[in-house]
Amino acid sequence: MIEKVIYKNKILAIILYAKYRTKGINFFTPKSFSQQLGYMNRPKGYKIKPHLHKKITRKIEYTNEVLFIKSGIVRVDFYNNSKKYIKSKILKKNDVILLITGAHGFEMISKSEIIEVKQGPYIEENYDKTRFKSIDADKVKIK
Repeated sequence: MIEKVIYKNKILAIILYAKYRTKGINFFTPKSFSQQLGYMNRPKGYKIKPHLHKKITRKIEYTNEVLFIKSGIVRVDFYNNSKKYIKSKILKKNDVILLITGAHGFEMISKSEIIEVKQGPYIEENYDKTRFKSIDADKVKIK
């Protein structure tokens, strides 16, 4: 299953749940996104021709993140760009999320291993991101 987290007609995130299956290749992001998320399911013996990615200058305005939940249970809290809480989602082992816009926070519901992929280079903590207080536990809305 694929789920788009949308707020005011903007995609905040795309969640690729572990149970998702389809044949072939499927991309879930528009070509305009600075980070692409896709899924491939190919049969034994299928070949992808060797290739080299060309050097291309791209303008990236925001850091997108892809998180792979290797183990555990993680709650993702979504906020708008004004730091207003919107809602939360639960991710489990083998789920993948592409965080696109807005703000986000996390709480580990159980011991968790996460692999993160994002554009770099990472710039100093106070320059690259703005931290703020998370939602109180009694106000969390899981949908």
